[in-house]
Amino acid sequence: MASDDMKVRVEERLKIKIGEAKNLQCRNANSVHRDVYCTISLDQEEIFRTSTIEKTLSPFFGQEFQFEVPRTFRYLSVYVYDRDRHLKQDKVLGKVAIKREDLANYNNRDHWFAIRPVDADSEVQGKANIELIFEHPHGVGSNSLGCNFAPNKRLTVRVIECVDLTLRNGSCDPYVQVCVVFTNDKLHCKRTKVRKKTACPEYDETFVFDAGEEGRERGGDVVCPETDVEICELQVSVWHNAVGGDVFLGEFRVPLRGLQQQTRAPKNAWYLLQPRSSKNKPNSSCSTPPGTRLSIDNSLGSLRLQVQYTADHVFESKVYAPLRALLLNSVRARPITSSAVYILGEVSTSKMDVAQPLVRIFMHHRQIVPLIRALADAEISNLTDPTTIFRGNTLVSKMMDEAMRMIGLQYLHKTLRPILEQVFMEKKPCEIDPTRVRDANTIQQNSTNLKNYVQSVFRAITESAVDCPALMCQIFHTLKECAMSYFPDNREVRYSVISGFIFLRFFAPAILGPRLFDLTNEQFDRQTNRTLTLMSKTIQSLSNLGSCRSTQQVCKEEYMEVIYKEFCTEAHVRAVRQFLEIISANSNTDMPPVDTPVTLKEGNMIKRAQGRRRFGRKNFKQRYFKLTTHDLSYAKNKGRDPLWHIPLSNILAVERLHERSFKMQNMFQILQQERVLYVQAPNCVEAKEWIDLLTKIVQTNSNRLDRYHTCAFIDGQWLCCKSTMESGEGCTEVSAKESNNLHMTLDPERDLQRMHSLVISQCTRLENLQKMCQIQYTGTIQAGNVVPFIADDLEGCYTTIQQMLECAFDIEQKHRSYQRTLVRDTVRGSKAAPIGDDNYLHASRMNLDSFMRTRREEL
Repeated sequence: MASDDMKVRVEERLKIKIGEAKNLQCRNANSVHRDVYCTISLDQEEIFRTSTIEKTLSPFFGQEFQFEVPRTFRYLSVYVYDRDRHLKQDKVLGKVAIKREDLANYNNRDHWFAIRPVDADSEVQGKANIELIFEHPHGVGSNSLGCNFAPNKRLTVRVIECVDLTLRNGSCDPYVQVCVVFTNDKLHCKRTKVRKKTACPEYDETFVFDAGEEGRERGGDVVCPETDVEICELQVSVWHNAVGGDVFLGEFRVPLRGLQQQTRAPKNAWYLLQPRSSKNKPNSSCSTPPGTRLSIDNSLGSLRLQVQYTADHVFESKVYAPLRALLLNSVRARPITSSAVYILGEVSTSKMDVAQPLVRIFMHHRQIVPLIRALADAEISNLTDPTTIFRGNTLVSKMMDEAMRMIGLQYLHKTLRPILEQVFMEKKPCEIDPTRVRDANTIQQNSTNLKNYVQSVFRAITESAVDCPALMCQIFHTLKECAMSYFPDNREVRYSVISGFIFLRFFAPAILGPRLFDLTNEQFDRQTNRTLTLMSKTIQSLSNLGSCRSTQQVCKEEYMEVIYKEFCTEAHVRAVRQFLEIISANSNTDMPPVDTPVTLKEGNMIKRAQGRRRFGRKNFKQRYFKLTTHDLSYAKNKGRDPLWHIPLSNILAVERLHERSFKMQNMFQILQQERVLYVQAPNCVEAKEWIDLLTKIVQTNSNRLDRYHTCAFIDGQWLCCKSTMESGEGCTEVSAKESNNLHMTLDPERDLQRMHSLVISQCTRLENLQKMCQIQYTGTIQAGNVVPFIADDLEGCYTTIQQMLECAFDIEQKHRSYQRTLVRDTVRGSKAAPIGDDNYLHASRMNLDSFMRTRREEL
């Protein structure tokens, strides 16, 4: 929902780092340790899982996960599990659950959270849609005693549907129980039919409760209204029909005492399911659901987390036109120190928060090379020692990190993935630190294993120069030329300026954290993690082989010296220099053709057998899918020969599949000319990633479909439109998604929104800087009022800041207008704002505060 003249979309992203846990409870007196791992869930749907840390009550994980949020959610939850090999089942120790609206309070800071217990009431989620109809069939009259009354009050409850119910042991067979409480404390209950295998059941069942009949059951004479029976409360609960006893999924209550309450109750509304009230909760006097909120009670232990949550409300492109023009003008600004890009890089507390959106914006407009050239020139011009070039976390260094990751991700996969898969499969020990091994006699063999792995990586990297993307080569060429122009007498700078990026900031981090670079989706044990760390240390040292410092290198760890000396030969130095020369040679921006297939994504999913007409669970089987730059294939298991190949040119559309087709969530369909392949992803994040990546590929097909069916063809008809023509045209238009490049997702409007948010968050610092510039260029310098960075053109810097603030305040006004419209148009009891949700739209009415008006008056 948005204002009348513009559209707004919300893009959410989560990054969470699981640090460590402490003070976990031991199993028993005989087993004082645990094997611990954590899972990350959106509500109760597991998204990611950490590796298992064995035999400890204070495990250190140090793992980071990030993803685009694919759907709405109420809680981000981290569950802590104990893996029990003897019982062959894992026990949940507790969880940390943070409300979605509270996530911003913990952005980019480490916090210790108390681990809370998990029970049925802490797992409640979902919404229910019901309709209430009150009837007074005989109107208001009077009895023989002269008492006015409304006899035979009747309540009709229509249960329409529920959505997003909690799964229990991977399944959900829900039914709804509807109860009314009368003023005589009697309770009448009715229930719907059970809907099998669905978390979003549709019922459309109606129940009638008559207060008059309840009154007549009491017998005796007619009574006055003061003692007449009335319906005072409606209780609706949702249950999972399970073997061994039904399982509670949530409830809500609607007070109906008196005609006034009945009038206020919405006739048709969505209600948020809540935990059981204390009086209905078995063996419990606690009125608050444990595990659903933060608490200082850490009797179950504590968990250290770092969370970064961003929710971007993105407008149409025209809204950001002034800000876009100001940023793009930075390339032509002279001096660069008075440009918007440079100023934002200096005032921001996090260089990466600036670098990421800037790289994407300038890549979209094909201006990334001249921008990096201008920033690099400004940075190198202030240096006197060539060995310190780009060694710090400056804006241009962070922009290079982001640019290499975006441009070179496919190149990285092609170069490193085969070797890393070999490391994961073989699991050879490579520990060479004498303080970390129990038997010193194994160090020699471990050293040989490590040398072999590093030699394979070295050969793969130095022989991959021709595969380096042309745009990366252009950037490297620019940096090399810039460094050589300022240090013409230094013969080694042409190599060191490039090797620092390609080895230290590209290959080495990818080896150390392959999951962060999508090089694997597997969990690996502590030994494998240590092997990757030692390999990364060695690859980092390769950055010095191109310069004279290679012969003078002193290792920080003595045990690494023997590995390093293996690569200090003339042959290795020559190979590194040749590699650096090739990747920094001037080239055009056309991407070289890729002949060998490169893996883009792979993993286990469940597919429905193709061509089967009969419906059955046996038709669904788990397969290992692999998407490459050539085709999509699946096999029985990883490493096995594919059972089926689908050339990318044969994929005509990729769309989500409605749950009611097979009563399965996170399903999507791959449409081909002859048939449709139905696939279920493990979770909503995986489903979004597969769909987004395949959709980008479909955009390149000239024969892509325009329409599709949202449901499957079962029992002779399409379930969505009831058409019996299996080969007929679809009933729904395919999703319209623009794609700028097959291997890069560029969203310039979203990145401009991130830049706007950055300006707003730093507006106080920008205004202070603007005042300092004005004081200095007007000559009224005061003690302590010195511009905190080198600004060659103070007046130009002042003007740029003025323009940035004006652009940001104009956009902020549109945001506030949008929020007011959203509040006004959102109806309480609608699906977007169900009753019982402490929704921010109804917690407080937002007004355009005086902050904006005051700032604009000052400008």
